[in-house]
Formats: sequence, C-alpha cells, structure tokens
Amino acid sequence: MVPAPAEQQGSDVAMRQLPVLVGVFAYLSLLTIGGGMSAFPEMKTLAVEVYHWLTFPQLIHFFSVGQLAPGPNMMVAAIGEWVAGPLGALLVVIAFFLPTALITFSVGRLWNRLEGWPWRDVIQSGLAPVSIGLLLSGSLTVAKGAVTGWLTAFVAVAVFGLLLRTRINPAILIFGSGLIGLFTYLDRW
Repeated sequence: MVPAPAEQQGSDVAMRQLPVLVGVFAYLSLLTIGGGMSAFPEMKTLAVEVYHWLTFPQLIHFFSVGQLAPGPNMMVAAIGEWVAGPLGALLVVIAFFLPTALITFSVGRLWNRLEGWPWRDVIQSGLAPVSIGLLLSGSLTVAKGAVTGWLTAFVAVAVFGLLLRTRINPAILIFGSGLIGLFTYLDRW
C-alpha cells in the first residue's frame, strides 16, 4: 500500500479531529454561565493540556483578539480553523452556540411560566454568585498566562484601577495598552 501524501495525511488528521472538536466545544458551551470567559479555564485545560491543539500563549492571543471584536467572542472559530480548517471553524461555532441557544430558549419559556413560583427568586439569587465565580476563575486563568512581567502587571493593574475609579471608555484603555505593547515590541528591535 502506498502511503498518502503529506497534505492528505494532514487532512486526514484534521478530519479525525472534527468529532472531538464538536464534543469539546458543545461541552464548553454548557459552562458559559455569565459569558464565554467562564469557560476559559476548562478550554485551556482541554485545548492546551489534553488535546495540545494550541499553546497557552496562542490561546490567550486568540482570546484577546476575540475580545476586541464586538459581539460574542468568536475565538472558538479560530481554534476550529487552526485545528481542522474552515469546516472545523464552522462546526466549532455551531457546537459552541447551538446547545446554549436551545437551552436558553427552552429555559426562558419555562421561566416565564413559573413567574409566581416561590423557588424562582431563590434559584435566581443562587445563580448570581456562581456566575461571578466562573467569571473570576476565567479572569485569573487568563491573567496567569498574560501577566508575564512587571510591565504587563503594571498595565493590568492600571487598567483595572482606571475602570473601577473612572468612567473612561474601555476602548481608550485597549488602544493605549496596544500602543504600550507596540512600543515595547519595537523597542526590542
């Protein structure tokens, strides 16, 4: 039997990854209580440590670029494309958004029907701390990989402080932080 060309072997590997990608991102979609950031720690574990699709710095870069775009963070599509091409991107987006969309639709309809139910307020009150905990966990996971020295620590603390103490537009802080990164990069040349 003649071995397949290298391109086809790579394509075969990518095709075998599709069911794994769909399963991983369908699972991750169920962890997005409070937003996509809440799934980040588990995404790091699966994408970096278990399946080795990306390195941790690559995942942080995908996530950071995804945060710059308006709307939901579509970095999951970038991961799907990175691993299995355009089909991987499409299937990952569907796997990541469809389960939660269906659950949200179903629970939303049920939630409206249970308007007078006494446990409704208790459940709602209990979910708020869970959401905050998941968001903090995601933020700390990103910080562990993104804060790599005194300059990045300073920028992180300064941006956090400014957001808490002022009404400055976050876009200005993003732009300013990007300029600091650019000048730091150019200074190394």
